[in-house]
Amino acid sequence: MSDQPLRICVVGGGFGGLYTALRLTQFPWEAAQTPEIILIDKNDRFLFTPLLYELITEEMQTWEIAPPYEELLAQTAIRFHRGCVTGIDIENQQLQLDNHHSLHYDRLVLAMGGKTPLDSFSGVKDYAIPFRTLEDVYRIKERLRLLEEKEAEKIRIAIVGGGYSGVELACKLADRLGESGRIRLVEKGEKILSTSPDFNRDIAENALESRRVFIDLETEITQVTSDSISLAYKGKIDTIPVDLVLWTVGTKVVDMIKDLPLPKTDQGLLKITSELQVIDNPGIFAIGDLAACYDESENRIPATAQTAFQQSDYCAWNIWASITNRPLLPFAYQPLGEMMALGIDNATLSGLGFNLDGSLGYIARRLIYLYRFPTLNHQINVGMNWITKPLLEFFS
Repeated sequence: MSDQPLRICVVGGGFGGLYTALRLTQFPWEAAQTPEIILIDKNDRFLFTPLLYELITEEMQTWEIAPPYEELLAQTAIRFHRGCVTGIDIENQQLQLDNHHSLHYDRLVLAMGGKTPLDSFSGVKDYAIPFRTLEDVYRIKERLRLLEEKEAEKIRIAIVGGGYSGVELACKLADRLGESGRIRLVEKGEKILSTSPDFNRDIAENALESRRVFIDLETEITQVTSDSISLAYKGKIDTIPVDLVLWTVGTKVVDMIKDLPLPKTDQGLLKITSELQVIDNPGIFAIGDLAACYDESENRIPATAQTAFQQSDYCAWNIWASITNRPLLPFAYQPLGEMMALGIDNATLSGLGFNLDGSLGYIARRLIYLYRFPTLNHQINVGMNWITKPLLEFFS
């Protein structure tokens, strides 16, 4: 029998991956069973994506929503490895890394998330900016800075996608730009926020209207250039001038998953059991955007941060259970409602029998997300900053 501890490799440090790794450290492992836990991510920082919008308006700082992994994991037994997994040898349980090294695993968690597809229409890849990563936000802020320095009478922005990201981004940008902003929200469906509760949709529509955000419904993009966007509506194509195009539509599976000899859906998502294990591969778990997860009624569970957060608890338990000979648990998704930021100091919340909006919704959203931050130390640091920042500004 080998003296080496079991090794659990978690690939992807988002909500699914990081929270699974952290949860694994909290189980009562027996000394002989305590595993080595390795978290692998291409970035050096965790990103709390629901608060990404606050960077646009500078309501929050990078360190608050994107703390370094080394800082988050400093007081844990989790080992962080920065790098990309370029391939997986499933038969020999080996991960190939981009630095030409390899890692053996006994249990593997795939949680790399997805990426925004930019190859749907002409010019999108070259001229549109997605809104998914910290680098995307930096690019957007730099473009805004250059536009604002020109002191142009109008700053024209087109946001493609009338879902949660598009709506939240439109409101934040409208508040940042004020009178100079000319923001257009383009949605191919008949309404924005098609899966949202009526309360949240109504509040969001009012927020967009009060900020004079123009909404194009039943409209598709045909082309994007460096200074224009072409829109198709009921057979007619209009080309309008823009200074910036932001793309919030769709999620695409990362390229590495495509080449794996694992069962996939027609959309390229990994097929998993109700216990979050890849079909026919009980030692591999898949969660988040890259896995096809269904509820008891065979309805697809939305690939959101809330879903990944909940999956992490079940994933960690089932890995622990598989090692300690305990029963595995089928994932049971609990819809807890939704929250949206609708500009500066404004948000809406609907769920568990409660509906809130305005300043009260904003405070509730902040506190809920503070509770969801990955570690107690980070919660304390950010919470103290939120308390002291207004006082420092008042007395400065």
